[in-house]
Amino acid sequence: MTLGKVTGTIVATKKDAKLVGSKLMIIQDVDLDGNLLKTYNAAVDAVGAGIGELVLVATGSSARQTTATRDKPVDAVIMAIVDFVEVHGEIRYQK
Repeated sequence: MTLGKVTGTIVATKKDAKLVGSKLMIIQDVDLDGNLLKTYNAAVDAVGAGIGELVLVATGSSARQTTATRDKPVDAVIMAIVDFVEVHGEIRYQK
């Protein structure tokens, strides 16, 4: 899993039939302090995330394990909206 910030949306009117109704989002990776990195991912949103939210993204075969993505051609899924990040007893991020 990786931490990322939802920075955009993808609209694709022509796509695999299994993806019809799926919300596609652009995720920019972040470090533990919430600083944006220069890497991005496209992911199916399984939890109703919005622009600007910090999320957890599962990739690879794990991306097809959510109810929203089971048996779909998906390599990345937003599977959680982050409330806070604590590292070594220190809160690094809080919604």
